[in-house]
Amino acid sequence: MKIVSYNVNGIRAALRKGFADWMKSNNFDVLCLQETKARPEQVDVGIFEALGYHHHWVSAEKKGYSGVAIFSKNKPDNIVEGCGAAEFDAEGRVIRADFGDLTVVNIYFPSGSAGDVRQAVKYRFLDYIYPWAEQLKKERPNLIILGDYNIAHTEMDIHNPKGNKNNSGFLPEEREWMSKWFEHGFTDTFRYLNPEQVQYSWWSYRANARNNNKGWRIDYIAATDNLQARLKACQQLTEVKHSDHCPVLLELV
Repeated sequence: MKIVSYNVNGIRAALRKGFADWMKSNNFDVLCLQETKARPEQVDVGIFEALGYHHHWVSAEKKGYSGVAIFSKNKPDNIVEGCGAAEFDAEGRVIRADFGDLTVVNIYFPSGSAGDVRQAVKYRFLDYIYPWAEQLKKERPNLIILGDYNIAHTEMDIHNPKGNKNNSGFLPEEREWMSKWFEHGFTDTFRYLNPEQVQYSWWSYRANARNNNKGWRIDYIAATDNLQARLKACQQLTEVKHSDHCPVLLELV
């Protein structure tokens, strides 16, 4: 089973850059997108249906902002839109799909890079989503929570840890939250399978950062610890360029 997480930074822009051709040339079972920045009626969804995908979207109330979607070859048994918190559901940040005994939750975590107001939103989201996930884990123990977390966890996950120590996305409080997340029932699938490998999933558009590989690993596929035996491979697909992020691919057996 191949599961992908990908912040496309605008699905319509990604489609103009060959996103549909990339989907066609790969055979992903589940493809989770963040930052779609569009409602399904604004996109030619027939492109995805022709490739054999079922698709489910959660959009922000604000046009051209945020949004998540799940594409899957098999029809989900159940779809849950949102996380039950009006503040975050209005921004289109969470969608869940159940496939048999496996649950995939696609999340676009808030960014705090715009300043103190958005950083406060980010902290509120982290405070809310942790117990929310703990409860869901009890109901659906085979759980994958993936997406753009907007946090680089360790110094291995960012190109310049000293220079970024005071920047949103690498603040001590954010990193501590990630440590708590991965120490209490969730596995960082990439780091578990590749303990020493340095790969990034996002690069600034400034200063030729991507070509110089000055990036951050902020896109994660987290799986409950009981799924560790099923983890086959996990990589950032750094050669794929429809966005300032790249896709993350997890293969399960």
